[in-house]
Amino acid sequence: MSREILIATTNSGKAAELTVMLGALDVDVRWLTLAHFPDVPEVPEDGQSFAENARKKACGYAAATGLWTLADDSGLVIDALGGDPGVRSARFSGPVKKPDTRQLLDHRNMAKVLSLMENVPDEKRTACFVCNICLASPDRVLAEAEGSLPGRITHRESGTNGFGYDPIFFLPGRNCTVAELTAQQKNAVSHRGAALANLRPLLISVLHAGPEVP
Repeated sequence: MSREILIATTNSGKAAELTVMLGALDVDVRWLTLAHFPDVPEVPEDGQSFAENARKKACGYAAATGLWTLADDSGLVIDALGGDPGVRSARFSGPVKKPDTRQLLDHRNMAKVLSLMENVPDEKRTACFVCNICLASPDRVLAEAEGSLPGRITHRESGTNGFGYDPIFFLPGRNCTVAELTAQQKNAVSHRGAALANLRPLLISVLHAGPEVP
């Protein structure tokens, strides 16, 4: 019988992306999302690193639901901004306020980055997407992994696919932004895809541990 594992994110774009990539891992798992648990309170992301936030979310939602839980924390690290927006990537321009949509917040975040980077020359616009993933049972961390994607910040938005900072993150090797990739192309190169690829052997190991792993 397959194990049920919760994907712990309130970001619909990330949930859809993770569901597709996790489905391709070829493991005996039924993936659930927080949509199945509407009454579970949101776990705050107030850690000082991506790894800390991923661990906190995975452990918090696992304890609340009784399920193994997979959580990630990811964001944009820009060299010229001293690593910002970093762990504040999702709310770099400020907290979400009703009736804000995720799309409006994404555009505000990108606008703030582009404004701060206005006078930064191309050769110094280097950046990296980083993703840390944690798998936890209700009482302990089971596995952790990290992935990254290097690139640079554009001068304007380009592309309509993806979410977050994708329209201003340029991939020199592909001569386009992440938002100009198809979903399949993005999943093949993304920081989240890299983290999941690194997590897969660890996930298979704990799944094979069977009843000994709570």
